Parts: sequence; structure tokens; C-alpha cells
Amino acid sequence: MEILIVEDEREIAEIIQECLVAEGFSCCVCHDGNAALQLFAELQPDLIILDIRLPGIDGLEICTQIRQKPVANDPYILMLSSRGEEIDRIIGLSTGADDYYIKPFSPRELVARVRALLRRRLRESDRLGSIKTKSFTIDLEQHCINRHLDPESTEQLDLSSSEFKLMALFIKHPGRVWERGQLIEKLWGDDFFGEERVIDTHIARLRKKVEPHASKPIFIQTVVGVGYKFEDL
Repeated sequence: MEILIVEDEREIAEIIQECLVAEGFSCCVCHDGNAALQLFAELQPDLIILDIRLPGIDGLEICTQIRQKPVANDPYILMLSSRGEEIDRIIGLSTGADDYYIKPFSPRELVARVRALLRRRLRESDRLGSIKTKSFTIDLEQHCINRHLDPESTEQLDLSSSEFKLMALFIKHPGRVWERGQLIEKLWGDDFFGEERVIDTHIARLRKKVEPHASKPIFIQTVVGVGYKFEDL
């Protein structure tokens, strides 16, 4: 999932980015309001961490403009402010922010708030029957997955039932590291009998269908000594 960090204090922006990247998130950073609106249009991020006080267009106006734009991927907005008065929180939330956090902040709590908002997006996507990442859209009702070749074209992947379940699991939990045994339990439960390494064969087949170059995977990554994780950076 893509996160846009809009913070004019570069040291704070760097701390936020380092914390989120360490947790497996893809992040883009900018330091003023005009750049924020441009990047929002280009990236269509899943979540925006937005400082209120910015040069140029302030965070409140950015939030208002984003909420007025008709977009397919409506982002969650976590607003940051050094002012903690109740009226400021009310104004921030009234412009369309989903959460409001006061600086100075705990990096650990910030990450927890980000995860909570993104979990909410996944739950909502499940109810809607589809999940969209930067490169893939999975339709849970139609049982199909499309890969985005460019902004205007997609291709439907020809996946077996097991491959679909595996890819759906990865897409629902970006950045999570899965042990082989965990993947087997999710796919086949108690009906599986055999060696855990069989999952490597399924991963190899899936990579041939979803990766631009299966020998150099960028989406389904191997975590040496543990298992696999999905990234869509």
C-alpha cells in the first residue's frame, strides 16, 4: 500500500518515512502543499500523513480539495499538528481527515495508527468484493485478478484455484512475512499431507504469471530462512 507523507520539517518527514519503510510500507515524501496535490493525483495513495502547517497551501485546504475530487481510490488522511486544542481537532476532522495526531509524537504509536487505518481499508475492500494495489486488482466475487500494465490497460491473470487463493492472501496482507507452514494452513488447512517445500513449487508457478521476470521477482519476495512476502512498491 502506498503512503504519501506531507511534512515541511524534513527531519520529521525522514523519521516518519524510516519508521514506515521499516514496517514494509511504500512511502513518498513531499514538503509543501502544491507538491502534495500533484503527487496525490499521480500516486493515488491509500493513506496520506498530512501536516496542517505547510508552505503554500496548508493541510486543511489540501484535505478539503482531496475530499472534493472524484477518485477511485479515496485515501485515508492522518492529520499532524503541533497544536492540540479541541477546536483545531474539530476543524481538521471536519475537513475530511480520518485521524488527528499531535506532535511531538511517538513513532511506534504513529505506525499503529497507520496500520489501524489501513486495516479498515482492507475490511471495507472485502465488503465491496475487490481490493486494489498499485499493480493489481482482485475481484473476490468474480474470483479473478487483473494486473495493471499501464494507467489505461490491464490483463486478467490465468490462475488456478490454489494460485488465486495464494495471490489473494498476499494482496490482502502486503508486507507481511509468511512462513511456509502458515501459507499451507491458509490454502489447504488440515487436508494437507506432505512436505512444506511444496509451497515453493506453487510460488514458482505463481511468479511466472504475475512477475515481469520470474527469475527476478519484485512482487512475491523470498525472505531467506523464513518464507515469503508480497510487496507492490
